[in-house]
Amino acid sequence: MINFRGTLTSRELQILKLLAEGKSNKQVGAAFDVSVRTVEAHRASLMRKLDLHSLRDLIYFAIRHRIVGI
Repeated sequence: MINFRGTLTSRELQILKLLAEGKSNKQVGAAFDVSVRTVEAHRASLMRKLDLHSLRDLIYFAIRHRIVGI
């Protein structure tokens, strides 16, 4: 199991949670007052750090590690 808490920033965890809850990049950007491109950059960073390849993989990761409930 990946020790992701030491790897991910608190903002990345917040963004992962919202994405896993089904929020769009635009909605996540509005929640943090950042651009859609910034959200996309955080999402790409999450995927690179966690070696995941799709939004679906990110969602499964968030559920599996109890970042978001089902």
